Amino acid sequence: MKKVLNVVVTVLSIVALCLSAFCFTKVIRMPDPVKKDLQYVLYLGTNDKDTDEPVLPPDEAKEQLKKILIQRFGGYTITDANGGWIGNDGTEYQEYTLVIYLSDTSLEEVHSLCDELIDVYDQNTVLIQANETTTEFYSK
Repeated sequence: MKKVLNVVVTVLSIVALCLSAFCFTKVIRMPDPVKKDLQYVLYLGTNDKDTDEPVLPPDEAKEQLKKILIQRFGGYTITDANGGWIGNDGTEYQEYTLVIYLSDTSLEEVHSLCDELIDVYDQNTVLIQANETTTEFYSK
C-alpha cells in the first residue's frame, strides 16, 4: 500500500510540475496589451536665436511644423504655449512656443527631427523631455 501511495504522489508531482511549466510558458509568451514606452515632449521656441524676434508669425510657425511632423511621423500632436525667461543681462524675454508630443518613436528619430527644427526655426536648442508612459491604441 505504501509503495502504491508513493507512486501516486510521484505521478501527481510530475503532473503538477508539467502543468506549472506549461502555464508559466503561456504567461511569458502572452503579449502585454498595454505597452510601456517613452513619450517625447519637445518644446520648440519660435524666436530667432540671434535677434530674439519671431522667425515666423505664430500661424505660419505652426503650419510649417505640421508639415514637418506629418512628413516624418505620419501624424502629430502639438499645442501652443508661451515661454518666458530672464536673460543673463536681466532682460525679460517672451516667446511663442510649440509643444510637440511624440510616441512610438526612438530618441534617434527625435534628435534627427530636432536637427531640422533647429535649422528651420533658427534655434540654439530644442528642449526634449522623455517621460515613461503606458501606451494603448484603443479601438472599439
